[in-house]
Amino acid sequence: MWLVYLVRCADGTLYCGVTNDLARRMKEHNAGRGAVYTRGRLPVRIEAQSVPMTRSEALRLEMKIKKTQRRKKTALIRRPH
Repeated sequence: MWLVYLVRCADGTLYCGVTNDLARRMKEHNAGRGAVYTRGRLPVRIEAQSVPMTRSEALRLEMKIKKTQRRKKTALIRRPH
């Protein structure tokens, strides 16, 4: 199962991603091996995560979140889908 997650970077910005292993992905981000966006904004911490879903559902939700205004992103990811 997959999930969508939001992390808050050290500079206060948000990053949205998709993974099937959140613990591994967080280690990658904080080791500087995650997304290019987060590499210069370490450390990152989990802000929100979705319920488990299929990969297809997770990718669709990720795109929806990336198109959403910043203040609405956390609420969107916590809503059941």
